Amino acid sequence: MKRRARFYLLMLIVCAACGGENSESNITAPGDKKTTESKILGVGADVLQDKTPLRKMDVYLDGFHFYNGYMEGQMEAHHYVTQINEDLYQAIIFDGNNDDAKIMGIEYIVTENLFKTLPAEEKKLWHSHDYEVKSGTLIAPGIPEDVEHILMENLVSTYGKTIHTWHTDRDKKLPYGPPLIMMGFTEDGQLRRELIDKRDENFGISTAERREGRQDIPWPEVDSLANAWERGEIRQVQITDSIPGSFIHEK
Repeated sequence: MKRRARFYLLMLIVCAACGGENSESNITAPGDKKTTESKILGVGADVLQDKTPLRKMDVYLDGFHFYNGYMEGQMEAHHYVTQINEDLYQAIIFDGNNDDAKIMGIEYIVTENLFKTLPAEEKKLWHSHDYEVKSGTLIAPGIPEDVEHILMENLVSTYGKTIHTWHTDRDKKLPYGPPLIMMGFTEDGQLRRELIDKRDENFGISTAERREGRQDIPWPEVDSLANAWERGEIRQVQITDSIPGSFIHEK
């Protein structure tokens, strides 16, 4: 508990130093520029309205995803995370970290304890975070590495369920198409080197050094039903004219 308390205290101290505004959105969306009236309304709303759920997003993680069933479709993903309790997190995912960033999707993160309670078919929609942590490809920009190390110790055995709704890596200037299930990388040679190099340059870090600094974090035992794509079991969203009534009416 002392170690965990020290982590959160350090997070509060360094929250103002979180990295950002160095990764542009992949696209420019169509539409007219904001009018003066819209800007004034936005400023007024920002001052007057309570935004508790947004203020709870206190951790920024940067990593990489690919489309489940299509590893060639790879992209950087900027996660803004809320910790709901000791076993559950939720994140909004953007394609950049400046003021023009587009919301790409969401990710839910659960600990090993909660993942064990999921039905077998549900587990096939989730990916493990062990390789992302151990390889150094998952980072928490802007915080000291010793604090980041503690965070990664907590995340290494977790699992994520990720859905992207706006595929800006495909030059989709609007959120066309169905939401798609995403996966995380699980071994060397899968993630394109140029994506890592660009991210490292933007944040002024070295993924290789992050990897070296995390060698003391133990590899967890990954549930055999996670990362189902590795076994050729692809689960993906499809558009259909029928409505699965059993799901709609489920209590």
